[in-house]
Amino acid sequence: MADPSSYRPRPGQIPDSPGVYRFRDEHRRVIYVGKAKSLRQRLANYFQDLASLHPRTRTMVTTAASVEWTVVSTEVEALQLEYSWIKEYDPRFNVKYRDDKSYPYLAVTMNEEFPRVQVMRGHKKKGVRYFGPYGHAWAIRDTVDLLLRVFPVRTCSAGVFKNAARTGRPCLLGYIGKCSAPCVGRVTADEHRELAEDFGDFMAGRTGTYLRRLEKQMMEAAEEMEYERAARLRDDIEALKKAMEKSAVVLADATDADLIAVAEDELEAAVQIFHVRGGRVRGQRGWVTDKVEEITTGALVEHALQQLYGEETGDSVPKEVLVPALPDPVGPVQEWLTGRRGSNVSLRIPQRGDKKALMETVQRNALQTLALHKTKRASDLTTRSRALEEIAEALDLDSAPLRIECFDISHLQGDDVVASMVVFEDGLQRKSEYRRFQIKGFEGQDDVRSMHEVISRRFRRYLAEKEKTGEWVEDGHEDGLAGEPVNGLKDDDGRPKKFAYPPQLLVVDGGQPQVAAAKKALDELGIDDIAVCGLAKRLEEVWLPDEDDPVVLPRTSEGLYLLQRVRDEAHRFAITYQRAKRAKRFRSSPLDDIPGLGETRKQALLKHFGSLRKLRSATIDQICEVPGIGRKTAETIAVALAQAAPAAPAVNTATGEIMEEEPDTMGSGGEPVTAGTPDERRGQET
Repeated sequence: MADPSSYRPRPGQIPDSPGVYRFRDEHRRVIYVGKAKSLRQRLANYFQDLASLHPRTRTMVTTAASVEWTVVSTEVEALQLEYSWIKEYDPRFNVKYRDDKSYPYLAVTMNEEFPRVQVMRGHKKKGVRYFGPYGHAWAIRDTVDLLLRVFPVRTCSAGVFKNAARTGRPCLLGYIGKCSAPCVGRVTADEHRELAEDFGDFMAGRTGTYLRRLEKQMMEAAEEMEYERAARLRDDIEALKKAMEKSAVVLADATDADLIAVAEDELEAAVQIFHVRGGRVRGQRGWVTDKVEEITTGALVEHALQQLYGEETGDSVPKEVLVPALPDPVGPVQEWLTGRRGSNVSLRIPQRGDKKALMETVQRNALQTLALHKTKRASDLTTRSRALEEIAEALDLDSAPLRIECFDISHLQGDDVVASMVVFEDGLQRKSEYRRFQIKGFEGQDDVRSMHEVISRRFRRYLAEKEKTGEWVEDGHEDGLAGEPVNGLKDDDGRPKKFAYPPQLLVVDGGQPQVAAAKKALDELGIDDIAVCGLAKRLEEVWLPDEDDPVVLPRTSEGLYLLQRVRDEAHRFAITYQRAKRAKRFRSSPLDDIPGLGETRKQALLKHFGSLRKLRSATIDQICEVPGIGRKTAETIAVALAQAAPAAPAVNTATGEIMEEEPDTMGSGGEPVTAGTPDERRGQET
């Protein structure tokens, strides 16, 4: 590990001008490439006190052994040079695009005497018209198969073409009418080129012209009683419409645009791109990237733009690029795109209308791509084994932690405080072992104290199971130490699961205070053979007991990825339980405590009166009017409601308005009406 001060440039040595810089390691390998409007200001940020640097930046500067730079005239030149160097050196600390495969394009080789329609990958060639990219080559072939009926352009290879010309016999497509057979002289070179141009124009979105032309020809053939020709034209029109349906209209104004969406977490990001040409989605592509450098969404967008248009020119760069966040600064990037296209390019965030709606679709695709990638990564046995080994090495464990338990605390502004315990065995979820806890030792919000209580309850139960094998003790009976079994999951003998198995690693969601609380709980119980760590959300730092500094795992570490998944699953499980408890509390009412009044009759009462407030003000005779309610029951209801204190009026936190009905008023769908919007309530949860 190098000391950054050992290779820090002398004051005044770095120029105050735009440029691109490279960090190299001790073997002279380039490990990071960056650009700057002012090299002096940017590089100074890397040579601060190491404690004040972001962990990813700290790892990079301590891995590096030297830094060098190149001065350029403008920020646009810096952007171009940065892209070139990233491509050339593939630095380990720059954003890397996994799944950076060559996507297939539909190509029309207008640079040949007899243009050919084919699938092409790789670098684009001069004189060839490209359409796409497509997600799969078969999607191109399906489209071409439909269009060859109307535009019988050559699709054969050079060898097949020459062989047909030599023998005077066309291939099968020539016989069935899906090729105009220029190889045997059925059409001239000019006529075949015109067909190829028409094919390209149709793919470019100018579809109305050809449909109207064919419809006119079909009507003329029908008037002249050439019914077979009219039928063929009818089938041609259907083929074109079917081909058009494969790329549905998404923007009515025949827009040419690319839409880029980003879904990200602390470790990875998925980039998804929709290519819209002539108002239709003509292609889709995407990447997954490791966030090995400290990077914002705008910077991710900038890297995606470099990846997407770094080798493109002309019409391959659309007039409009829609993104979820703008690079900072946006001017050089927009100028660079304009230079690649040769005319103005609009780079902006869609705010309303069809384009914003389509951007939401692209965003959903990005989220699904990231989720699918994580699922595949988590299911790989080799990856899981490496993750467990990395955790053992980083935390100095004797062996890989085959069983990991993670705990999280959740509440809503101090109410309904609950905790979750999730279990991972061999790197995979063990949902039958999940547990939920209600915090009973105290009232109010104290995450540290809550964590101590939960860990104590869980491991007191473990010690009890070690000493004897007995009946399950339900939560709330005896000492109330057990958590609630999830969904009534039971052992083979019908009893709920026990806390009989200890973990090799105990993870808490939080930093030093939560880790100290968990360690204290174990020490009080005399348990000293279980490792403890905490994972802090903000910087993804791993905290150990009695340590002043965290363990910083590499951002590409499979071990860190596994710990993050464990932590996120515990958080999800806790939030789900907390919301369920809150919903149950909101649905409760004084009617629940009336003996003999079941759910059906409670619903009948609320449906008849509309709200609990109106039921409370009703007379006994009015209550008797409800089907199924006798006079004795009506008297019991009236007495119970009179003795119950009325609830405070609900307040809409978005508007400050006092709602007319009480919090336990039932909506039209049987759901409770609660104060505030769902987003506002979720924003207050932890």
